[in-house]
Amino acid sequence: MARSLVDLLTTHASHQPDRTAYRYLVTGDCDGEIQDITYGQLAVRTRAIAAWLQERGLAGSRAMLLYPPGLEFISGYLGCLSAAVVAVPGVPPQGRSQNHRALTRMKRLIADADAKVILGGREVIAALGAMAEHLPELAGITCVVTEDIPDETAAAWREPDLTAESVAFLQYTSGSTSAPRGVTVTHGNLMANEHAITERMGHTPEAVAAHDHEMFVSWLPVYHDMGLIGPVLNTVHLGVTATLFSPLHFLQRPQRWLTAISRYRPHTTGGPNFAYELCLKHATPELLDDLDLGSWKVAFNGAEPVRAATLRRFTDTFAPAGFRREAFYPCYGLAEATLIVTGGSVDAPPTLAEAASAGPHAGAADAAAVSSGRPAPGTTVVVADPERQEELPEGEVGEIWVAGASVAKGYWRNTLATRETFRARLAGREERFLRTGDLGFLRDGELFVTGRLKDLLVIDGRNHYPQDLELSAEMCHPALRPGCTAAFSVDGGVAGEQPVLVAEVSPVPAEEHERITDLIRSAIGEAHGLAVHDVVLVRPGTIPKTSSGKIQRHASRAAYLNGTLTAVDTPATR
Repeated sequence: MARSLVDLLTTHASHQPDRTAYRYLVTGDCDGEIQDITYGQLAVRTRAIAAWLQERGLAGSRAMLLYPPGLEFISGYLGCLSAAVVAVPGVPPQGRSQNHRALTRMKRLIADADAKVILGGREVIAALGAMAEHLPELAGITCVVTEDIPDETAAAWREPDLTAESVAFLQYTSGSTSAPRGVTVTHGNLMANEHAITERMGHTPEAVAAHDHEMFVSWLPVYHDMGLIGPVLNTVHLGVTATLFSPLHFLQRPQRWLTAISRYRPHTTGGPNFAYELCLKHATPELLDDLDLGSWKVAFNGAEPVRAATLRRFTDTFAPAGFRREAFYPCYGLAEATLIVTGGSVDAPPTLAEAASAGPHAGAADAAAVSSGRPAPGTTVVVADPERQEELPEGEVGEIWVAGASVAKGYWRNTLATRETFRARLAGREERFLRTGDLGFLRDGELFVTGRLKDLLVIDGRNHYPQDLELSAEMCHPALRPGCTAAFSVDGGVAGEQPVLVAEVSPVPAEEHERITDLIRSAIGEAHGLAVHDVVLVRPGTIPKTSSGKIQRHASRAAYLNGTLTAVDTPATR
């Protein structure tokens, strides 16, 4: 049995060297420039980079990976694994235009991981050189353009002695509620999660054969767990073909995703809920006439709240192009569990349910929740009272706790946080549990995720999930951008905690701003029985988000209190 992805790559390169492993749509368009790499070529590039790292005695050290979208990242990542070097995927700098938040994150990761080498593309390494005066963290760190490492170097590669306990990479959390932390993922964790993805998503030999090995289309960022461990690494796990393109090209024209699905007919592709909303926004009759989505078996939806309304509208809109409701596959996972924790059933429609009203973390007037499916093989999921650390009855909302082979070792060089997060215990249970910080409930063996524990708003003694308020706000007016609203509470003095909504708004006449603000207040009042303390409309692209696109509500609250939000001209009263 294969011990690691390194073993599997060796097998594929031997048995099917000419099969395409990855194709990359350089412009995001199926008819534009396309780069591809076979399993034989991928093995050579991987071993060349690994040999370069081995020759410098870097086994066990950390290597920061800073690549633009493209195929070279994959060679760099697998090269680290093949040299027993700990890979640290990061967001690449954007030259002198690099924004302060992204630059701060990169510097923090380099220092926290104690990186000894940075692997990147030619333009990225040049950009780092240009920013050297702002990056004292680079002192003593070797920066290498892996494209310049010749294939001939591969001959010097030596197979590493990897075990299930060997650290594969550090997966830094998105930082939606706290500073990013490095999750220590072992080769055993990685292989267990790849097996789980394969089983839960129906990636059987029959499915592979039926799709002629075309299993994935993905625009997801490869430095994030969903984009890396799902489409990219499950491709190597299975020995199939994936079509990739840049997240920026998707955001510029969401229809590129659907066109690629129609062209390459993959079994599996997906993204966060907002991706489906963007596709709906750009669904024209002409586009629908050109699409054939009939091959799409698994349309996974995760990484943020899954909206029942989104699933319904997407199905209704794209059914004429062959999309089936049964293809929708809500799922749940997190970096601390490598990736997938629960997933839906292939060829079965998503389940909807409402939580029991009992329990200290149940929300007020909860809407129907979408099931994120059943636990993956080898994974145990319970819902616990986070204060009493006791398992809760079925249907009652509490903190989601997870145990199993995919749960990582802990946080990199952070013993206290590891003990608090990865070592939880329940009375009468032997296993140690990962405390996810997410809220949800179980019903008939399925997990329903309702929100984040730290984001919960408590107004007048009633609990409200911020994503529910955000959705109500975003539906008020077409100028409000989906997935770009932050709800949080502030101290209202004698009135106690009071809700605030910050929402990105597309360019509209200034006189429309007051109407939008009034619509938001009215919608929150009608749907949730809340009087909104303040509504702030801000410019597109200015709401704080994580590297994976999640709203940073705590950062939004801090910016609101500091007066640093990029507000449009609106008469909303502070």
